[in-house]
Amino acid sequence: MSKRVALLISGGGSNMVKLVESMQGDHPARAVLVGSNDPEAGGLKKAAEMGVPTFAVDHRPYKGDRAAFEAELQRQLEEAQPDIICLAGFMRVLTEGFVRNWEGRMLNIHPSLLPKYKGLNTHQRALDAGDDVAGCSVHLVTPELDDGPILGQARVPVQAGDTADTLAARVLVQEHKLYPAVLRRFVAGETAPLILD
Repeated sequence: MSKRVALLISGGGSNMVKLVESMQGDHPARAVLVGSNDPEAGGLKKAAEMGVPTFAVDHRPYKGDRAAFEAELQRQLEEAQPDIICLAGFMRVLTEGFVRNWEGRMLNIHPSLLPKYKGLNTHQRALDAGDDVAGCSVHLVTPELDDGPILGQARVPVQAGDTADTLAARVLVQEHKLYPAVLRRFVAGETAPLILD
């Protein structure tokens, strides 16, 4: 019996696409739903073209009422009865109440080697700090932002002359490898961190 995976995005959904593409053949999970907080998110069209049902809950009409926004998000997700949720570029901070509903079953990818550089502008912060290695992390979501147990990391050397954009582009290549690999292991019950160099 395949595990059911729902994915949440806010933009083009490149990580979501890689995850959906990976959940084929003998993979122990299947994508059952892709949702977004932006009805115009490019990833929704990509998901639909891959045959995955989609939904959007536009956060803007809620005007900061995160509880009401998340209640509708929760309702849409529950209809699909997912076993696992993958945040794949979902740019809304989720409240403790929402996270608790899915604790131990919600994964996120973050473009830094956590615990370094939680939050935004991770690549510029790595460059400003003079780091010689950057990368990305997949972790379990806990109520504390970008703070849950790490399930995998990929390291990316910082090159001379790197900008935030050039570094981000190389990190993204590794994100596309790391997230599907970690998800497959996680579905199989493997939670020891996977390290890609």
